[in-house]
Amino acid sequence: MKICFNGTARDMRAVWFENGRVMMIDQRRLPHEVSIVGLDNHVQVAEAIRNMTTRGAPSIGAAAAYGMCLAGLSGADIGAAAGTLKAARPTANDLFYAVDHMVREIGSGSDPVAAADGYAQMIVDKCMLIGGHGSSLIEDGMKVMTHCNAGALATVDVGTALAPIRRARDQGKGVFVYVSETRPRLQGMQLTAWELNQEGIPHAIISDGASAHFMSKGVGLIITGADRIAANGDFANKIGTFDKALAARALGIPFYVAAPVSTFDFGTPTGEEIVIEERSEDEVTVLNGVRIAPEGSPALNPAFDVTPADYVTGFITEEGILGPGEIWKVKG
Repeated sequence: MKICFNGTARDMRAVWFENGRVMMIDQRRLPHEVSIVGLDNHVQVAEAIRNMTTRGAPSIGAAAAYGMCLAGLSGADIGAAAGTLKAARPTANDLFYAVDHMVREIGSGSDPVAAADGYAQMIVDKCMLIGGHGSSLIEDGMKVMTHCNAGALATVDVGTALAPIRRARDQGKGVFVYVSETRPRLQGMQLTAWELNQEGIPHAIISDGASAHFMSKGVGLIITGADRIAANGDFANKIGTFDKALAARALGIPFYVAAPVSTFDFGTPTGEEIVIEERSEDEVTVLNGVRIAPEGSPALNPAFDVTPADYVTGFITEEGILGPGEIWKVKG
């Protein structure tokens, strides 16, 4: 992705390996500061995944691959390292996919750095294909809505939900993006809007509660990412996604999910079996270190919700656009 870093425009990935360290953009500091952190071992990488230094299922997967790379280079117990990384965030299927991939690669004698770099590049290549397939859905002058961040920050580079938008822009199509703020961590406002702003793509931030209002004013397409897709097409994504799917159905707006095949979990039959991460209530009740909720009022803070497959028009993958009843075609 193209960003301004230290006053200079440059291409940068969300996660990469350099001089024996895992490097990543600290997404907690955006949009006000582009800060790079370096990590020296798999335990630090697991903590960076847990505390949301890096976010988005594919980027989490790439970070985990590099974490396993560090474990392999240091001679750490590979099984224990795999367990530590998988425990960091339980909902993202790409995390488990990447760790298992690296366990196989390291076990077969592959160079850990080459294996992890290859995994990260594979994600980027898939996102490019997703962008090509998805851009066919975007008409010139269309208004598109997205939720959370499924851009380059979430996918090493390019994006899943943002990839079709970027590709449509490159094809000369006019496109306007409604960016829902995505409470409580504000990934839409702080990350997606930042990416679109960096590239000059027209957009506006809206409150989560205003989504249906703006859908009724002419949104032609909704594209979100996904953290885990069950075998029947139910999928988990950032909390608030199901709300948009319900409104889209009521208003007759196509609802698409952009995700690489690695996000499909064919070992999970339905969305009911997807483990939903529960995060601290402080993310809801505390703002800038000050409690904004009444003392004694508890808060519930699931990080994700599950949208039933019936509400999905199609899945945009590197293999093409699939209806919910067609996802068996990408089962390995």
